[in-house]
Amino acid sequence: MMDRHFQVFLEEARELLVELENTLIELEDNSEDNDLLDRAFRAMHTIKGSSGMFGREDVSMFTHDIESVYDFIRNGDLYINKEIINLTLSAKDQIELMLFGEASGKDINEDESERIITEFKRILGEVSSVEEDKNTSEEKDEVKAGTDKLVTYLIDLKPEEEIFMTGTDPALLIEELNTLGKCVVIGNFENLPDLKEIEPDKNYTNWKILISTNKAADDIKDVFIFVEDSCELSIDKVKDSDLPEDEEIINNICESIKGNFNADLRTIKKIIEEKTTSIEKIKTVKQKQPSTPSSSKEAAGSSIRVSSDKLDELVNLVGELVIVQAGLNQMADKNHDAELTALAEQIERLTGELRDSTLNIRMLQIGSTFSRFKRLVRDLCNDLDKEVELVTFGGDTELDKTVLEKLNDPLVHIIRNSVDHGIEIPSERVSKGKNPKGTVTLNATQSGGNVIIEIKDDGKGLNREAILNKAIKNEIIPTGAELSDQELFNLIFHAGFSTAQTVSNVSGRGVGMDVVKTSIESLRGSVTVESVEGKGTSIFLKLPLTLAIIDGLLVDVGEEFFVLPLTAVEECIELSDEIVARHNGRHIVNIREEIVPYIRLREQFDIKGIKPEIEQVVIANIDNTRIGFVVDEVVGQRQTVIKKLGKAFENVEGVSGATILGDGTVALILDIIKLSQDQEVKENEIFCKV
Repeated sequence: MMDRHFQVFLEEARELLVELENTLIELEDNSEDNDLLDRAFRAMHTIKGSSGMFGREDVSMFTHDIESVYDFIRNGDLYINKEIINLTLSAKDQIELMLFGEASGKDINEDESERIITEFKRILGEVSSVEEDKNTSEEKDEVKAGTDKLVTYLIDLKPEEEIFMTGTDPALLIEELNTLGKCVVIGNFENLPDLKEIEPDKNYTNWKILISTNKAADDIKDVFIFVEDSCELSIDKVKDSDLPEDEEIINNICESIKGNFNADLRTIKKIIEEKTTSIEKIKTVKQKQPSTPSSSKEAAGSSIRVSSDKLDELVNLVGELVIVQAGLNQMADKNHDAELTALAEQIERLTGELRDSTLNIRMLQIGSTFSRFKRLVRDLCNDLDKEVELVTFGGDTELDKTVLEKLNDPLVHIIRNSVDHGIEIPSERVSKGKNPKGTVTLNATQSGGNVIIEIKDDGKGLNREAILNKAIKNEIIPTGAELSDQELFNLIFHAGFSTAQTVSNVSGRGVGMDVVKTSIESLRGSVTVESVEGKGTSIFLKLPLTLAIIDGLLVDVGEEFFVLPLTAVEECIELSDEIVARHNGRHIVNIREEIVPYIRLREQFDIKGIKPEIEQVVIANIDNTRIGFVVDEVVGQRQTVIKKLGKAFENVEGVSGATILGDGTVALILDIIKLSQDQEVKENEIFCKV
């Protein structure tokens, strides 16, 4: 049971570390933003508290002094600066290594941990010495002695029955409250069962707690921040002064509240007012709206954590259901049974809805991936003495979890290139009339069944002449070749291609871009480049929404079946012997005055048999280039469940996977991008020989 909860802790810690990093980077430009300070503090406080609960005392102790520094900042005794932000980012990296380093094979740098803690202790020492001086001032004396600084709050705490299963003890939370001020705790034991029925691992109690403190409501809330999802909690101001000192009055207040435990806030305040001997009247204050039980339960039940393995299994089962449903459709068509056809159509509709719902569960917003790159750009700017701002749009665009996980490395490489080789140094930008601070823009948009991600910089752009000369030197193209901008820019994706005069330890435009292209194509995506010299470069990544199920066009050649991704298909035309003869046997067709090359799948896969008199050409658009695929017959559109190929077939050129048709026949899913590239290579070889 605890293993499961520990996994939840690790997942939450990972999310909190990401939030902490993003918040710190925002704080660098908005140091006066108290909301950002609170977010950073709460992230560290939660990590510290949760780590202690789950036995990670090393993380809890490491975070203690860092949290203390930010507490001083929130109280106005210290100001946030770049040094503190740099130290905290380094601390965040160390915490990440402590929690996840072993699983990823990375070792913790103990010297770095010691350096970070020493620096934070130094900052704390400096602040403490200032605080000691303040203690002698009149203002400090007033805070210590004057009760006008104290406020009384009512805390309504209703933990869930299962709270002990998460490793949380409410008694420890109440004990921590006592460090903030004077507390009066009133327990409600109405739900306590008979002794024989009590289950030791369940909680049957809830509390109302009166606390007099000079802390803010948010400071009180911080005590409960890592158990908010497992309890109902409200914190409301009830008195602008301290609780009475008289024990008899306190006892009377407690007894009255016990007798009216479910009373609303107004009644509780009236009880305190009537039972108090103080002449001070309760002033009207702006109250924080308490959480109602219904809203709290809705919030608690609005989301759940599910293992990615369970999601993968669910998607796999839905895929199998799609295959069975396709078989039912075939049976209904074959038997010409009206009732069976109606049933098959109904099951097809329900299967489609189930498929869409299941895939939507796996969809994540791309903004979480985009936010990680703020730290990357910041660190690169420090290393390269450049000023670059990262701007993101379309963060709410959704992609399949698997696609997002594999997208991180290509994006990191492209952004590194943009900052290092694309964006000029500030003095060079000023001399060109540009803003000294460069801009890298990430923009995600959905287009049909694909997501388009644009990575754009306003740097120097690609040098056409340098790329052309390098390509000729490497014998990629012949001397005197005339290429369009798109064809020329695509040359940077050749392995080892780079126009950089010196290669830095960060990157160089073009270095490793072949790896980027390979990674994106492995996701059934494509990469295109646009650039204007002196203005900047844009790289477009086109990716499918999901890798599990696609809409495909089913075709056959001889007795073999193939599937082409429907998103790339534009149209289908007929190909007769007469048309072939008209072009002297060359693999091209004329479509509305446009010459389009084609690939014969029969020749590509060496399929025996006699071709039909009239073949079909499926015209696809790949990277804004049209190419045809010649087949015997176009069968029609199919929902295609993608299955991985076995080890014996995983290296087959031009095939990205397989699917099972309704009758059990296996159809290969074509990698039309790879096939089109092979065609380009053949054309280039012929061109070079000429």
